[in-house]
Amino acid sequence: MQGELEQSLARLRRSEAQLTVAGRTDAGVHARGQVASHDGEPVDAHSLNGILAPDVRVLSSGAAPEGFDARHDAVSRTYRYRVLTGRVAHVFERDRSYHWRYEVDRRALDACAELLTGTHDFTAFTLTKTTHRHFDRKVLGAQWRDEGDGVLAFWIEADAFLRRMVRTLVGTMLRTGIGRMNVDGFADLLEGRARSEAGDAAPAHGLYLEGVRY
Repeated sequence: MQGELEQSLARLRRSEAQLTVAGRTDAGVHARGQVASHDGEPVDAHSLNGILAPDVRVLSSGAAPEGFDARHDAVSRTYRYRVLTGRVAHVFERDRSYHWRYEVDRRALDACAELLTGTHDFTAFTLTKTTHRHFDRKVLGAQWRDEGDGVLAFWIEADAFLRRMVRTLVGTMLRTGIGRMNVDGFADLLEGRARSEAGDAAPAHGLYLEGVRY
């Protein structure tokens, strides 16, 4: 997305453009509330959409305060991860949610989500090889919600996120939901345990960047 936008901006401005985005996402992750900033005058959103790829759209474009930085000025970010439960996958959910074929204990999922609020060491929920030096993150809220038609959505807001943090949280909570880990074991992971003790990261295509707060 970032590269596509930079190329389109460069075409319209006839000069090189460099974007700063609020949330960096892995390939396959969706962004419904991404925010980006760049130097110079704003470019008309309609003009940008006229040359962007069909899977990228600018909702609005306008002037920001002097020195505004979409990434560093963010107070928090909110992500949603969508899980489709049930034995049969829905064709209209393809590449939009993670199909989880097993019956889950919803109470276990809710209990895990409740443990997340506050400041914790998320070493177990990020890549082993990483450039991060600090692994404490403050979670402002986390919960599972029913979206209907068998879809469960995990919502989480935090001051910042580690790489693959949300996907690994979801993958680990789903393990808890089928009895492969208990809630106490999940709680222990929030104390900076090794990555190998947590579950696999859920696939990228279920994850959405929903919004950024300033």
